Amino acid sequence: MSEIEFGKALSVTETPIPGLVVFDLPVHGDSRGWFKENWQREKMTAAGLPDFGPVQNNISFNDAVGTTRGIHAEPWDKWVSVATGRIFGAWVDLREGPSFGKTFTVEVDPSRAVFVPRGVGNAYQTLEADTAYTYLVNDHWSPDASYSFLNLADETAAIAWPIPLSEVEISEKDRAHPRLADVTRIAAKKVLVVGAGGQLGSALRAEFGEDARVEWTTRADFDLADPGIVGARRWRDYAVIVNAGAYTAVDQAETPDGRRDAWTANAEGPARLAKIAAEYGVTVVHVSSDYVFDGTEDRPYREDDALCPLGVYGQSKAAGDIAVATAPRHYILRTSWVIGEGKNFVRTMASLAERGIDPSVVNDQRGRLTFASEIARAIVHLLDSGAPYGTYNVTGSGEPRTWAAIAADIFAITGAEASRVSGVSTADYFASANGPVAPRPSNSVLDLSKLEATGFVPRDADEQLREYLAR
Repeated sequence: MSEIEFGKALSVTETPIPGLVVFDLPVHGDSRGWFKENWQREKMTAAGLPDFGPVQNNISFNDAVGTTRGIHAEPWDKWVSVATGRIFGAWVDLREGPSFGKTFTVEVDPSRAVFVPRGVGNAYQTLEADTAYTYLVNDHWSPDASYSFLNLADETAAIAWPIPLSEVEISEKDRAHPRLADVTRIAAKKVLVVGAGGQLGSALRAEFGEDARVEWTTRADFDLADPGIVGARRWRDYAVIVNAGAYTAVDQAETPDGRRDAWTANAEGPARLAKIAAEYGVTVVHVSSDYVFDGTEDRPYREDDALCPLGVYGQSKAAGDIAVATAPRHYILRTSWVIGEGKNFVRTMASLAERGIDPSVVNDQRGRLTFASEIARAIVHLLDSGAPYGTYNVTGSGEPRTWAAIAADIFAITGAEASRVSGVSTADYFASANGPVAPRPSNSVLDLSKLEATGFVPRDADEQLREYLAR
């Protein structure tokens, strides 16, 4: 029986397989025996272990030297160690991607543990009798999940088993597993885009391109108003949910029916997504609004400013923000004055300029345009860069403008006289409205420094306006 090395510091060693890491564990011993913290969330996540949320602890007891098990890959993460004895551990990457087929081996005794990411094939051979092999997993076995297997004797992986496979105990099932060329690869976790039929959904399609991981849904096939969505999918197979849908009829939200619809889409739906994200370790991305503030500050709004919405739309968006923030892995992107495909302020002004109509436009609200393409670009940046979870402001950059000033620019860019646009106060603009009017924040300028600190460079809103009109 080998001697356990006592007193090692908690440390991490990377391996050639992405995400597979070896942990050396402190083991404390004396004449009575030994003690170790086999799983200590706070210390181990601080050392770089993903906070993978184990839900089950399994132990495999092995009587004889040479007992050999594997190579099995499952759609969940594992934390592998031994309680007593010693093993030769072998891992082969069976995930889709450039690391497919990479192999790593190491001996594991009670002073060592290995984090095995989803889709990496796991196997071991006991080097001592009475070895207790233990592992934590973050999901339960399911008949609907995708599994993969590799033959222990695969020539491509070429694992140098300490004891020849011809001399050890192996199950007939493990002997019959396919060679690497015939292995069913574990697919990457998916990205679900909710509300893909809207202007942000269109921009996300352009940003994600042909990424096969992305699954697009509209309200017709994934309705946030349906409580059943919580159990509608095998959520462990998803890495990200992007909520690209929202109720944005600001004035209509002040009516009884509109109020109900706004709260359903902007608060209840995101709360359901947050519940899914928290339970299954999914990252949820949610788009918020400047309307969560009352607009009375005389400076750009920061992400940590207190919420103070004026109307029903803003209140429902603020409630959605609070709900989404309960998910451990979340990005909330707060935007203002969004312009995308379909009917919008820019197209309306360009049409008026072309038709010879001279508009009166509000001149006491200040902000920056945010093009849907910019939101999509920021979402992909935050996901790809691994930026800290939390809330980020995202708009175009440049000097804040009023709606009237932007309208004048649109007229000038399209070849019309900018002087044809007249400025008017918000109160006067809506004085003759034939229905409810939602209060608007007068200051919608958002501070972009937090997003910029992640390496994102916001594009100039005026430059994007010219490009948009040129299209």
